[in-house]
Amino acid sequence: MVDAYEDPGTPDCRGGARYLWWLVARQPGRAAAGALLGTVWMVFMALTPYLLSRAIDDGLEPGDQSALAAWSAALLGVGVFNSWVSIMRHRTMTRLRMDANFRSVKLVVGQAARLGATLSRRTGAGEVVTIGVGDVQTISQSLTVVGPGVGATVAYAVVAGVLLSISLPLAAVVLLGVPVIVVLVGPLMGRLRGAETEYRERQSVLTARIGDLAGGLRVLNGLGGKGLFADAFRRDSQRLRVQGYRVGSVTSWIQALGVGLPTVFLAVVTWLAARLAAQGSITIGELVSVYGYVAVLVAPVAFFVECGYQLSRGVVAARRVVRFLSLEPMETGRTSVDAPAEPSVLHDPRSGVRVTPGRLTALVGARPAESAAVVDRLGRYTASAATWGGVRLDAIALPQVRARILVADNEADLFAGTLRDLVSGRGDPDEETVARAVHAAVADDVVLGLPDGLDSAVDAQGRSLSGGQRQRVRLVRALLADPEVLLAVEPTSALDAHTEAAVAARLRAARSGRTTVVTSTSPLVLDQVDTVYYLVDGKAAAVGGHQELLDGEPGYRALVARDADMDGTDDVDDMDDVDDMDDMDGVGVKDGVDHMDSDQSGLAAGSDLDAEEAVR
Repeated sequence: MVDAYEDPGTPDCRGGARYLWWLVARQPGRAAAGALLGTVWMVFMALTPYLLSRAIDDGLEPGDQSALAAWSAALLGVGVFNSWVSIMRHRTMTRLRMDANFRSVKLVVGQAARLGATLSRRTGAGEVVTIGVGDVQTISQSLTVVGPGVGATVAYAVVAGVLLSISLPLAAVVLLGVPVIVVLVGPLMGRLRGAETEYRERQSVLTARIGDLAGGLRVLNGLGGKGLFADAFRRDSQRLRVQGYRVGSVTSWIQALGVGLPTVFLAVVTWLAARLAAQGSITIGELVSVYGYVAVLVAPVAFFVECGYQLSRGVVAARRVVRFLSLEPMETGRTSVDAPAEPSVLHDPRSGVRVTPGRLTALVGARPAESAAVVDRLGRYTASAATWGGVRLDAIALPQVRARILVADNEADLFAGTLRDLVSGRGDPDEETVARAVHAAVADDVVLGLPDGLDSAVDAQGRSLSGGQRQRVRLVRALLADPEVLLAVEPTSALDAHTEAAVAARLRAARSGRTTVVTSTSPLVLDQVDTVYYLVDGKAAAVGGHQELLDGEPGYRALVARDADMDGTDDVDDMDDVDDMDDMDGVGVKDGVDHMDSDQSGLAAGSDLDAEEAVR
């Protein structure tokens, strides 16, 4: 089997069938051994009726006890030997299937790691889960054709040849039987591939929806939208169930024909053999052997149908794996040049945003997803014509971009471990540096509230923390990375007004002289920035200071004023601790609305509704 640390190789991604063949070709010795053992196993099964007929004709019928004992001993020896061959065949095929399974898993996991932060932008989480759990297993099972499939073909040819020496009509019926079965089962295989493909697609969508619901359940409770999304999930699951019935219908016909047709085949050949024996054309021993041959042929014919069924499903699964493995992290330019030596202007021609070095810039739009899209282009997470110091971002060596430009997503993953490891990342900052970052993110209370402070264990995705605490922890991590350019997506959306104002002021101080971009519609944040870009339909409609835009842009004033009402002090005074809304509903109401309207939220990714519809 493939070693855990071995390179799985370069897969053939030109199609599903080619990928399956590549998996077999990666282990030629094991595949050949499986085919040989499968052939010997089935041929020796076909040898048993011959030995039985000889024991009857040479020993039992004439009353020759020694001949009967000799043929009986040979029958026992063949049975014992074939049992050992069957064990070795099964062991070899298990190793072959597991190698294909592990190799595919390594390829899928490696591709997910290679795509990195662009993974969620290139495919859905449900697609990856479905591939890793279901499709990989289906692919490995389809390789059964390598052993029993080859053995069934050889055994079928051997039995047909033996029957030729007994009776030409019987041999003709046997030789014509399998083509008839193929004609009957073949069209069902095509239907199965179509139904299976649609089922897998629906399954991946529903899997993603489950993850979205689980991650945003408390937000939905806070907005009163749980029932709305539950109804949508119920409809999707019912559609998947109906499609599953379609797959099951085709599968049941294939499996029924796989069992029923060989049985009918056996009955026809036995009837013909009995008539020939009654006419004296064949002996009683030959009649018994014909019955035995055809009974043995039930297994190869059933394997033909089963292998066709498994291959059909395997090709569908392999196509999905190939499609995932063919994704590229980022469209790269023709050349790879060095990044600007000094801090330089970031420019997104599509929106008209120009980020001046050393300044705090804000992107404001009615749809947070549009502001986040600008950040993705400036951070080189989507293909664009964005430039850095006049040079196209996609022409600069990607490691240099990642080393100097950091996109801090407010839904970024938080891995399980201690809080210190969580915020330190790859670096090893000293206590003083960590303390400064914690203070700048107004996360002192988070550290003090944990039993062992920075050394306290935190659950995966920060589930042991409230929504506001998770957001501040992410900000601590971003500040400790200390990038030349920090692009922060809604860094304060889950915070109450008092904490948000403190974070905005401290962020400005902590990033003084460094290039920082935030997306926000909060006046508490915007009051601290140097330059504001007001976006309408994803394009810069106005640029200037916060107060300047309030005075001169009615659309901007209406947007920010609405946000100010949502952050009003009257609401704050009504609660003992607004930040503790995270403990009740996951995040504050403002954060929930922002998330429902943002493509950056896993919750919104599973819904066709915009924020206003969700709130209604």
